[in-house]
Parts: sequence; structure tokens; C-alpha cells
Amino acid sequence: MNIINKLTIRHLKANKRRTLVTIIGVIISVAMITAVATLGVSFLNLMIRQEIANNGEWHVKYKDINRQQLKSIKKDRDTEKLILTNDLGYAALEGSENDSKPFLFLKEYSAAGLKQFPIELKEGRLPAADNEVVISEEIEETAHVKYSIGDSFTLNIGERWLPGGDKPLSQTDPLQKDENGLIEKLTIQSTESFKIVGVIKRPKWEPTWSPGYTVIEFIDENSLSASDTFDAVVVVKKVRGSLYQDSKALASQSGIKTIQYNNELLRYYGVTNNDNLRMTLFSLAAIIMGVIIVGSVALIYNAFAISVSERARHLGMLSSVGATKKQKRNSVFFEGAVIGAISIPFGMISGLVGIGVTFSFINSFIEGALGGTEKLKLIITPASLLVACVISIATIFISTYLPARKASKVTAIDAIRQSDDIKLSGKAVKTSKLVRKLFGIEAEIGLKNLKRNKRRYLATVFSLVISIVLFLSVSFFTESLKKSIELSLEDIAYDIHVDGGQMEKEDLQPFTKLDYVTASSMVQELHFLNTWVEEKQLPNELQKQVEQEPSILEDGKYPYSVSLYGLDKKSFENFAVKLGVDHKKLENRDLPAAILVDRITYQDYESGKFIETKSIDTKIGAVLDLYRIVDENGKKEIISQVEVGALTAEVPIGVHTSGPGAIDIIVSEEGWNALLAGMDQKIGEVGTYLYLNSSDPMATQAELDQVKPSNLYVYNVYQSRQEQEQQVMFMSVFTYGFIVLISLVSIANIFNTISTSISLRKREFAMLRSIGMTPNGFNKMINYESIFYGVKALLYGLPISFVVIGLIFWSMRHTFEYGFAFPWVSAGIVIIMIFIIVGLAMLYSIQKIKKENIIDELKQESI
Repeated sequence: MNIINKLTIRHLKANKRRTLVTIIGVIISVAMITAVATLGVSFLNLMIRQEIANNGEWHVKYKDINRQQLKSIKKDRDTEKLILTNDLGYAALEGSENDSKPFLFLKEYSAAGLKQFPIELKEGRLPAADNEVVISEEIEETAHVKYSIGDSFTLNIGERWLPGGDKPLSQTDPLQKDENGLIEKLTIQSTESFKIVGVIKRPKWEPTWSPGYTVIEFIDENSLSASDTFDAVVVVKKVRGSLYQDSKALASQSGIKTIQYNNELLRYYGVTNNDNLRMTLFSLAAIIMGVIIVGSVALIYNAFAISVSERARHLGMLSSVGATKKQKRNSVFFEGAVIGAISIPFGMISGLVGIGVTFSFINSFIEGALGGTEKLKLIITPASLLVACVISIATIFISTYLPARKASKVTAIDAIRQSDDIKLSGKAVKTSKLVRKLFGIEAEIGLKNLKRNKRRYLATVFSLVISIVLFLSVSFFTESLKKSIELSLEDIAYDIHVDGGQMEKEDLQPFTKLDYVTASSMVQELHFLNTWVEEKQLPNELQKQVEQEPSILEDGKYPYSVSLYGLDKKSFENFAVKLGVDHKKLENRDLPAAILVDRITYQDYESGKFIETKSIDTKIGAVLDLYRIVDENGKKEIISQVEVGALTAEVPIGVHTSGPGAIDIIVSEEGWNALLAGMDQKIGEVGTYLYLNSSDPMATQAELDQVKPSNLYVYNVYQSRQEQEQQVMFMSVFTYGFIVLISLVSIANIFNTISTSISLRKREFAMLRSIGMTPNGFNKMINYESIFYGVKALLYGLPISFVVIGLIFWSMRHTFEYGFAFPWVSAGIVIIMIFIIVGLAMLYSIQKIKKENIIDELKQESI
């Protein structure tokens, strides 16, 4: 170790407080980078494990292949696990007492598939030979058909077809029936015998409304003939972005026509065949990581810049005894290396411990709130640690570069005179007379102090600006993430959907009294209505369409489709209260009034974008003419009129918005009856639906299955709703945790910068006190300085934040399209908190200075 480095270490030891503050600043920065990297990896790992727990682990499925094609898949270098599967079809379940599930659904898996997919064995064992099967426990519990392990039975297996259908029905299609009975037919294709070797719990991939109970058979590859076809499910060795191209190339070479991808799982690996989504992910990652690095650089840079300012005389002495510019520069780099060697390990450990403690707290909350099967685990990967370490080293290097250059230019004379930091001229410290008139002499002195200590003043303002940009950018980013999740998910606010078809409301009413039902909503729907909308009222998407196809207008008006929803009295009143609308003003009227949904969300399947837009640009009080097309020649008949009583972007339970060129209007029972008066001959198009929330959805469904008529459909969407709530909850934890982390770093940055700046001005403050400035006047001066800091920081910070927010919004628009909304609430919080934090930091620092002796401070040599 050379003499310069030895002197640098001695200086660090001699200035323990400054060294400790710098180390703590670097530890906080490294902890943040490590925490963010680990949080991202852990969060994605959780989503991967949850998806595998729900639907099994697979990446690519090759449909309807033969043995020769199977060999090609096996030989592929990317294939790690290969699973054979086949949907045998449906067979009638003799003696079933569940009218909605009269079938058995037979599915085959190879031995690997029985392990790879979430099949939960209740008793017995899994099949291991041809014709061995396991059956669902639901067969006995809800169909009341008793089978025992060891029983053998013969089934006629076939496909479900609708008359005139172009493809067979699947497990996601409910039983097709009307008041006269089944309208679908079971086409028998084979007869096979089976032996029961075990009982399983209902698989999660079986929808509750599916018409067949799951029966799983073993498929033996060695027993397959050359003419047999089946599906091959592949787990690849490494999930890469080239997966789509590689699998398509393999399929093309092997003559495989159909490929499916597990897109739900692949997206959590960051792999997608959607170019817009890929662009969104990479651009967002770049912007956010850039914001984090800038914040970290600001935190560490201030510490080193102030350290160099303190060491000015020390560096000048080195220069006077022959130290070169390179040696002085390297002394600062060496100081950064020493600080980094100590701080990076502690910072990484602190970040990991902090995230681990956070996860342990969050897991209990998530489990209690949502009943998730998987928990957040602290995932530490070499890649995430390496990324955190490299970014931290790069951050420290960038942070020390400018101070190191400054150190290399320090001359012996300048250092001894300490004239580098403070260079005065009359113009430099000139202040407006208005400041003194409005705020007094204290404000003028405070402003002159800031101008006199310009470098430290700018360093403090820079620190504040960075904190503002960090907080607002991350706040907007997290809210955008949450909104994107909400846009991409279907709005499911209920547990059970009962499709009453053309039943009367009174027939469905008893179901609202079933056990465990906590809330209910009755909705009547009427579609195929139309209205005309003025061209100026069209949203941008439709105006563009009109420009391309002017002939679509009828007398200057655009033909809109209308969906009419009638809510039961209690549900309508609750919805109106939620919107802040007086429901009484919408009822008991000669002209029915409705709540119109004027903002919709839909997915454009050509671009893959999720779009939020206005459905119509109208005002409260506008009247819409409702008409329907009555014959194939396009003849129109006006049915009724409805007044727009309220506008909303929200929808009640059971109402799903339409796409562009359509509007949804919601009316009360009275409004519904008034609008449909005289339409009895067309009442067959009205659908009645009941939506239930339950404390035990499975028990409620079981009771419904016992008492409902045969032509009633029941959809239990509790599991889908739970999965969506889990995604939103996990995203909220991730995003708000991110905000808290950034906020703590920003506060630490501000406190560190201001307290250090104040400490270096001890001599200056002692001079002011020595010439008679009173404690009250001193406090006023400091308060005005705090205000000047805050105002200056906001003047720079808010515009810069707007630019960064604009970049984030631009990156999101590759996949999600919705109106830009500046985070005014967050901006308000920032404005208030900046002044509070600056004030507290100044107050904390001044309280320590007040305890110092004036004579001792005047004798202090370093400024």
C-alpha cells in the first residue's frame, strides 16, 4: 500500500463521523438495489409456483401427434420432460343425481404426467397400467353414485356435439339443454373397461360448471400403435425467448399442425410472443432501473462530494509535498473502494434480511386474506446478487468520479486559503429587494447564505430534486402496474353466477336465501337494442373509423348497439349510493332515467393491447332513442326513449362492458318495466341472472345443485376470482413496498445532505450569532432557507418528474392504452413532505449547532 492510500485510510479513521455517514449512505443504496432485485425475482418465483400449483408445469403442447413425431420431440435438445396426454372423451354416468353433471370425462396421462400435474390423491394409488383409473371424489359427494377401489366398469365413450356444430364441446362448455331437456348429443366412438385404483380430489383445472366428472387413466407409451394420436406436453430445459421460434421450427420439420403454449406460466418467466408486451417489459425495466441508479448515485455522490470538500486542506497539503493529479484522484477512488468493500457486503445482507422479514410478515396476511397455496420465498440467485453487486460498484464509481476530478485539481494555495468552495462577487449574492420587504432581513440573509454557498446549496437542491423524481416516478409506475393488472383481468366481483335464462325473477329469488350466501344481485339483460349517436360524440377510435368509412353514418349519426341491464331494487340503490347519485331522482319518472357506463375497457385482439377509453362523449340529461331492427331488410322500429341520469366508469356486479361502438345502460326495476312495456311478444330475448357471494362457495353450489331445476346453469367462479385477487394483492405488496423503500431512501438522502451541509457551515452560523443575531431571528433565517430549498427543488423536480412519468406512460402504451393522469395526489404528498422533511432536517442539525461554543466554532478551519 502506497503512502497516499495510507494517508487516505488515516483520514477516514480520523473523521469517523463523516466516514460512518458515508458508509451508511452506501449501505442504504446497496440495500435498496439488492432488495429491488431480490423482490422482483422472488415475486416472479411466487407467481410461477402458484401457476404450477393450480394448472401444472408445462411450456409447450404438441397436439394430435403420432409415435414418429414423438421421437422427434424426444430428440429435441430443449426437451427436459415429456408427458403424454389424451382426452378420451365423455361417458354417461349411470344413476347420477346431479342434472348438471351427467357425464364422466376421461383423460389419460403418462407416468410423468401423473407427477407433473396437480393431482391430489385422497385414497388408494395412482394408475400404473392400462385401463387403471382414479376417479373424482365429487362423483360420490354430488352425483351420489358409489364406486369403491377395486371396482371394474365398462363405459361407452364419445364426444358431445350440438346439432349443426362444427366442433365437439369441451369441459369448459356447460351442459347444453333447454326446458325440453338435453339439446346436445353424445356420439359414441369406443367401448372400454376400467378398474378403479384410487380416488382423487376434484382437479383445479376442472371448471365447476363442466358437465363431466374427471376420471384419469394411465397411458402407456409402449402400448400405443402407429395409428394412435395423442398430445405431447413438454417442459423445456431452459425457458428462453426463442422458445416460440424453436417449437414452431420443430413442428414444421416433424409435420405437427397444432401447437399450444402455456402463456400464463411463460409470461412470469418474461417470455412472450407478443412484441408489444416485450417492448413494455424491457422499456419499463430500463426506466425504473435508471431511476434507482440515479437516486443511488445522488445519495452516494453527495457523501463523497462533501467528503472531498472537507479534505480540501488535506489534499492541498499532499499537493504541496509533490503529490500528482493522478495520485490525488486515485486517493478519492481508493476511498470509494474502501467504503465499497465495507458497505456492499453489509448493504446486500441488509437488503436480503429486510426483504426476508417483510416476506414473513406478508405471508401470514396473504394466507389469511386469500388462502393462497403458495407463499413468498426469499429467492437468492447468483444472477440477482451479481446484478446488485455490479450496479453497486458502478454506482460508487460514478459517484466518486466527479469528486475525484475535483480533488485532482486542488492546488496547495487554494486548499490552504479554502477559496475554492466559496467564490464571491456582488452579482453572485445579489437578492431582490422584494424578498426583504416581504419576508424581512432574516429571509434576505438566508437567501444570501444559499447563494454564497452555491455548491452546497445546489448539492442539497439536487438531492431534493432526485427524491421528488424518485417518489413521483415510482408512485406513477406502481399505480400503472396495478391498473394494467386490473385491465388485463376480467372483473369478477362475485362467487357464483346462476344463469336463469328466461326464468322469472321470482323463481330465482329463493336461491338468495341459501346457506352461506352473504350478498346477491339480480340482473335482467336485454341486448340487440340500438341507438343513434352524433358524430361529435364518438370516441377517437370510432372517429378514425368514420374517416375511413364515411358511409357507416346514417344521416350524420353512428349506429350504436345497446345493452340494457335492470337491477333489483336493493342492488340498484346500493350501486347509486356507491356512485354518489340520488336513486330517487332516477325512479318514478315519465321518461325512464338510466346510469350510462361512459368508460370501457377491452382488448384489441389485432394488436393485443388492453385499451381503456370513453364509450360515448355525452352529458347528463341527454335523451337516447332506442330502436331495434325488426326484419332482414334493416327496417327499424323505435321502442322507447331513455334519459341519461348519471355517468360512470364503474359497473355493478354482473354487468360486463361491451367494446367500442356499444353502450351499456343500467336502470332500476321500475325503469326496466317502463322501457319494456309493450314488448311482451319479444320478451324471449330477455335473460335473467343471479349473482351470489358466499362465505363457502362450494357448499352453496352443492345446495344449488340439489334444489335448482334442470334447465338452470350454475357457474362457480370463486377460484378464478381468488386467483385474480391474489394477483392484485401480490402486485400491491410489490408496488407499495417499492414506494416505501424509495421513500426511506429519499428521506435518508435529504437528511444526510442537509445535516452535512449545515455541519460544514458552523463557522458561518457562529459569526452571525457573534454579531448579535437573536435566536428568534436565527430560527426565522433557517426557516426561510428551508422554504427556499423546497421551492427551488419543486421548481426543478416536478417538471423532471413529468418527463420521467411521460416515458413510463409511453412504455406502457405498447401493451395498455388508457388516458394519462398525472399523480396529483402523490404530487400533493411530495409538496407537503418536502417542506416537512427539509424543516425537520434543518431543525435537527441546528439544534446540535446551538449547543456549540461560538469561540470554538470561529476558530474552526474547515468550512
